[in-house]
Amino acid sequence: MMKNVIVGDKSGFCFGVKRAVDLVIKCQQEKGKRIYTLGPLIHNNDVINYLKERDIYPIEIHELDRLNAEDVVVIRSHGVSLEILEKLKKMGLEVIDATCPYVGSIQKRVEEYFNRGYNIIIVGDKNHPEVQGINGWCENSALVAKDETDISSSISKKVCVVSQTTEKEKNWQNVLNSIIKYSKEIVAFNTICSATEVRQKCAEELSKKVDAMIVIGGRHSSNTTKLYEICIKNCHNTIHIEKAEEIPTEILENEDIVNVGITAGASTPDWIIEAVINKIK
Repeated sequence: MMKNVIVGDKSGFCFGVKRAVDLVIKCQQEKGKRIYTLGPLIHNNDVINYLKERDIYPIEIHELDRLNAEDVVVIRSHGVSLEILEKLKKMGLEVIDATCPYVGSIQKRVEEYFNRGYNIIIVGDKNHPEVQGINGWCENSALVAKDETDISSSISKKVCVVSQTTEKEKNWQNVLNSIIKYSKEIVAFNTICSATEVRQKCAEELSKKVDAMIVIGGRHSSNTTKLYEICIKNCHNTIHIEKAEEIPTEILENEDIVNVGITAGASTPDWIIEAVINKIK
């Protein structure tokens, strides 16, 4: 039976990721030499392998000492702390900053309000590189709240609140409602990326209307994981895959599954989405 495939709006590369990938490829073409990215440029193994074929390799912070002055290092869209940025420059490395402009804006706001005496609260995952980078613009002093349970009466009475760009809107609201109970002076910036918000809302609505939902993206992608968490609540036939080969046979051959919804994380390229669509059809 032919299946009906519906692809959610804003699926695939977001503005910041596409900008970073385009920037690093252009940089390699202009320099004509190996380019290093500080950590995997995006959370997608196929894209990382694609970049390696073009002499663009990820390098971790603890490996920087093996680089030479004038080597080119690209800061990925997640951004880095002020301390790491200064270290790269002191080493004499050529730094190409591909930090997503939305993330860069959060960093500047955190730095500004920290210097004005506000305690910083970041709504997000403390282990995510974007959050770690943002925290590095307030001397790593921020309280990182995964959800409202991380907020208590012990928080500061004067706070500036920001969010990881890929956070869920509902979680942001829950944390903010808890902060309001304890703090007297609150400056709050809802810094969830608009594309993320649209993507999540569309995935939520789509998952209510289909027989199966496929979420495409890297296993370690925070925004893809959130899409899966949203969809599984509405559609029990929701799966998270990285590529077309991982689609289970039971979904492909099940005649009760006619309408299949697809959404994809911000690090998922178009060619992977197309491969998934073609395999289902």
